[in-house]
Amino acid sequence: MKKAAKKSAEELKKEDFKELIVALDLIEKERDISKEVLLKAIEDSLLAACKDEYGKSENIRVHIDPETGEYSVARDMKVVEEVLDPETEMTLEQAQAALPLRDIALGDTVSLDVKTKNFGRIAAGKAKQVIVQKLREEERKVLFGQYCGKEKEVVTGIVQKFSKKNVIISLGKVDASLIETEQIPGEVFRTGDRVKVYVVEVKDMTKGPRIVVSRTHPELVKRFFENEVAEVADGTVEIKALSREAGKRTKMAVWSNDPKVDPVGACVGVNGSRVNAVVDELNGEKIDIINWSDNPAQLIANALSPAEVISVDVIEAERLANVIVPDDQLTLAIGSKGQNARLAARLTGYKIDIKSESQAEELA
Repeated sequence: MKKAAKKSAEELKKEDFKELIVALDLIEKERDISKEVLLKAIEDSLLAACKDEYGKSENIRVHIDPETGEYSVARDMKVVEEVLDPETEMTLEQAQAALPLRDIALGDTVSLDVKTKNFGRIAAGKAKQVIVQKLREEERKVLFGQYCGKEKEVVTGIVQKFSKKNVIISLGKVDASLIETEQIPGEVFRTGDRVKVYVVEVKDMTKGPRIVVSRTHPELVKRFFENEVAEVADGTVEIKALSREAGKRTKMAVWSNDPKVDPVGACVGVNGSRVNAVVDELNGEKIDIINWSDNPAQLIANALSPAEVISVDVIEAERLANVIVPDDQLTLAIGSKGQNARLAARLTGYKIDIKSESQAEELA
């Protein structure tokens, strides 16, 4: 049998070029990074190599064939009578010697191929550095783009590890940090737990996107209701205001754009199914759902639920409301450690001064 002829250096080089294109196609598919971006990075690396070799690259052009991977590097040289800058200029004699088949005159610009052994070695090293750097940059951009769109949304992650009192949560390709102040008091996490968090902010950092998540943010509750209640998701029922003390209680005022739809009933669900689903997500946090009203006095009365209210006197200029409740409702209206009144004030935007009927009569 005849031995196969050894491949020429030119054939081996072409195979190397093809392998480069195959590798770039694979990177594009697996990492979602454009091949054109990577080719441009390699071209830039060749220009950088030219600068190392010749001291400048302003007059150098680089092109890589996106199909074959073969590249060409050319230097544009001005033909002059007296050379002042040997990196960008050459004499007529030099130009005629380099390009004997061309008709060249003073003042012309000629293009010379760059093919030096030393340049090839420098270019290879530069290309590797630039590709690695560009891969990191593009991966960071891709990840930032993916997670930037999740800002102000709820995502599900897996508890990965703990860093002091912070919980590191894996969101797939990146980790998010749930810092102590964004954790629901008393909530306990274990490695491997699936947890839903609200994405507060996504920052583009040099080491990749930094994702700030929360379990205490009021918007987390709102997003849970959007997921559980179809009428909220389609805009029939609006969540007009919400105040929260994470892990303890949330007050939420709702309004219906359809007179046939009861907004509170829609959010509560049959036998409390919808609100209970949200309560379960929040580990038992209590949720008061009230009717929204454009009338401040009515809204404040509703917000103090479950307490009954006799009267509400609103002083608009001071954003103050004087509220009178039955004697046996005073403790309920104020709530444990003032929680009910405090959440009602945040929900409505009014300072609320609550007095029992007996107290009001004494002051009258």
